[in-house]
Amino acid sequence: MKKAIVLLVLLMAAQAFALDKTLVTVSDAAATNGMVFVSIREAGKGYELQCNQAAAYCGVPKPGEYWMVRLPKNHGMYECANVDLFPQSADTAQHDQITGEYCISEK
Repeated sequence: MKKAIVLLVLLMAAQAFALDKTLVTVSDAAATNGMVFVSIREAGKGYELQCNQAAAYCGVPKPGEYWMVRLPKNHGMYECANVDLFPQSADTAQHDQITGEYCISEK
């Protein structure tokens, strides 16, 4: 019974995340003074991602294409709009393949 509940929760989470999953291009990323800054493009629009380098899910991605998942309001590590970044080949329902969780802002 426990496995069935866990499976149901995972399926619901995967469906929710699938709605806000978009392909983005990382053009630049750097770590400076304990912060990671990532420049991305989504549908021709520029954004900046930021995370605290000491956080568990804060990585410096290499330039290329990634899946970005916008998290629901009040979800995530930061007090802003949060996104998760996954390699393009990753299954975004598997949180162990995450590149990082970031705060997103328009450029």
